[in-house]
Parts: sequence; C-alpha cells; structure tokens
Amino acid sequence: MAKNTREELIEVARRQFAQKGFYGTSIAGIANELGLSKQALLHHFGTKEKLYAQVLSEISGRYVARIFQVQLEISDPRQQLEELMLDQLSQQSADHNDARVVMRELLDNQNRAEQVTNWYLKPYLNALASIVKRIEHQENFSDAEALAVVYQLLGAINYLGMSEPTLTQMFGKATFEALCVAYPRQLRALIRSRFAAAE
Repeated sequence: MAKNTREELIEVARRQFAQKGFYGTSIAGIANELGLSKQALLHHFGTKEKLYAQVLSEISGRYVARIFQVQLEISDPRQQLEELMLDQLSQQSADHNDARVVMRELLDNQNRAEQVTNWYLKPYLNALASIVKRIEHQENFSDAEALAVVYQLLGAINYLGMSEPTLTQMFGKATFEALCVAYPRQLRALIRSRFAAAE
C-alpha cells in the first residue's frame, strides 16, 4: 500500500471511529469508503484492533509532541497547562475527530478494557499530570489528584465539542458560535482560579 493510501486509510478510520466508536465501525465500511476490498485493508493492518491502535497511537503522538513543544517555549508549568488546554480547545474546534476518538476510548471502552495491553493515551495523560504537579503549591499532589485536575479540564473542553449538534439545535447556530468565542476566556479563568485557590 502506498504511503498516501495508508495515510488516507488511517484518516478514514479516524473519522469513522470518531463518529461511530470502535464497535460501530467496521473494516468493511472503512474499506468501502476507500474503494478497497476488506481483504486489502486486513492485509495491511491485520485486524480492526490494530488499525484502531494505529489511530490512537498517532493521536497520542501528536498530543505528546505538542506538550514537548510547549515545554520548550514556556517555562512556567501553569502557563504550559493553560496553553495546552487552550490549544486543545482550538484543535477540537478545527477538527472534532481526534477529541471524539479520545473521548470514546476513555468512556466507551468498558468491553475492551480488560484485554487492552497498550494504553496509547497514557503517556499523554501522564505528561499533563506531571505538568500539574510542577505548578507552584501543587508539588505534593498525588498522581491521582493531578490526573483528576487533567480529567476535569479535558472534560470541560471535550464536552463543548461533543455537544455542538445538540446545542446548535437547542440555541441556534449564532448562540453556539458566540459560546465558542466566549469559551476560551472562561476556560482560562477556570484554570487560573483553580490554581490561585491553592496559593
């Protein structure tokens, strides 16, 4: 399979996993969208699980690379966290698929969790929790406390993206767009108030 075809295959898979989840996505559906046979796709990835793992690995890799980039550019851990969360919000607004795959992996994984051997999102979550623990007055946070902060912030970000269709229908497109404009300011205030309270 040519590199471009492989990249296209992974992109289609990412979009379908985002829309339908792991269980709702089929190898036949991905192959059909690309005009390939199911056997051709399986020849290169073997199983749906391996294709899904590749999608998760690439998403996590992008997220972790962004963390390293921000850490090189910004020295203060609280500012790093703020930048990363705002960046996550911005990326989600541009392309919902990564965030939806991540949320589905974290929330819709009950049937697969006991069989999973490689948690592709763990380095990303650990890196964010590590930043939280380096913020002034948070040094004594346990891993669980730091992860709780990360989860709360990611939840606040991803909830907006996952709610777009419903909120748009409920309040109208103009109101949802205004909400998206206001959201970064409110997210920044949330982060700053969360850590100001510990000072």
